[in-house]
Amino acid sequence: MKKFLAILLAFVMVFGIAACGKTDTTEDKAADDALKVGFIYIGSINDGGYTQAQHQGTIAMEKYFKGKVKALYQENVSDQDKSAAMTAATNLIDQGCTVIVGTSYGFMDALDELANSDQYKDIKFLHFSGNKMNDKNFGNYFGAMEQPRYLTGMIAGMMTKSNKLGYVGAYPYTEVQIGINAFTLGAQSVNPNVEVKVVYINSWYDPEKERSAADELLAQGCDVITQHCDTTGPQVAAAEAGKFAIGYNVDNGKVDAVKASYLTSPIWHHEKFLIPTIEKIMAGTWTPESYYGTLADGYVDIAPMTDLVPADVQARVNEVKAKMISGEFSPFSGEIYYNDGKVLCEAGQTLDRAAIWSINGLVKGANGTK
Repeated sequence: MKKFLAILLAFVMVFGIAACGKTDTTEDKAADDALKVGFIYIGSINDGGYTQAQHQGTIAMEKYFKGKVKALYQENVSDQDKSAAMTAATNLIDQGCTVIVGTSYGFMDALDELANSDQYKDIKFLHFSGNKMNDKNFGNYFGAMEQPRYLTGMIAGMMTKSNKLGYVGAYPYTEVQIGINAFTLGAQSVNPNVEVKVVYINSWYDPEKERSAADELLAQGCDVITQHCDTTGPQVAAAEAGKFAIGYNVDNGKVDAVKASYLTSPIWHHEKFLIPTIEKIMAGTWTPESYYGTLADGYVDIAPMTDLVPADVQARVNEVKAKMISGEFSPFSGEIYYNDGKVLCEAGQTLDRAAIWSINGLVKGANGTK
């Protein structure tokens, strides 16, 4: 009997080891077969803003594909250093990535050079916020952030007491000016007496300058602070001053340092672009495009308004949001003037994407300092 049990135990052990080995091999093979997508980030994935929003989209994409896609990433890559961006991309390719995603404007030239080289002709390149692409392996994507910017401007316009709104801007560049102008137009639509003061910090990511610019705007009497820069610095400054804050990129409504003053944020849902694009790449049906996601697509939105925003204000904002989604209303429509008196949009006109991205200046009621 003892001999029989010994034989049975040995059989069970051998079978068990074989079974475990088979499972490990299957999992390893699945991991090896996964499509590897490499992301290049300008900041930290926990920056409370821009890069965190990008990474939330990455995580959602990876979760959606249930092991069929593996995301790799490199943080804190300077977008002012082309060689650093190229090194980050090639490092990810060396780790098996066949799709490279550059998530900041400054990565564009590096990706463009790699995409058009024979060495990387089989790699797919996707670039956020740029305007370069080719017809083989390089596409770009962005969103109609002017829509949620307009809605947050409405909130600011209805909640200000001083009629002075502060805006911390990165650069006096078209993307930033589109946001400032949409925010200003939204505020003016509900409060014709409002003015928007802008301080440019000449950087996308500089926590110290972001905070300092917000302090400067608060000192000028602004009682609602918003931003086009990467961190929570301006929101923290507003909270410490007892004023309102409108963030950017992610919902910071539960962040202790800002929740006492936080109203909402214009936000991104990058997975709304990434998931269908990666599906096409996996199916072999992808061709480069210049994607521009909207509120209707779910690619851009405003974060849930907090309890600091009165119900009547929320109702008015949601009414306009519904009109944007249905296509009934666009932020850049009707008679609009630059602050130097030139016409930006004529009565009865609605700017299309190309016209919006030709904006070069601030609208009447908004003024910036560098």
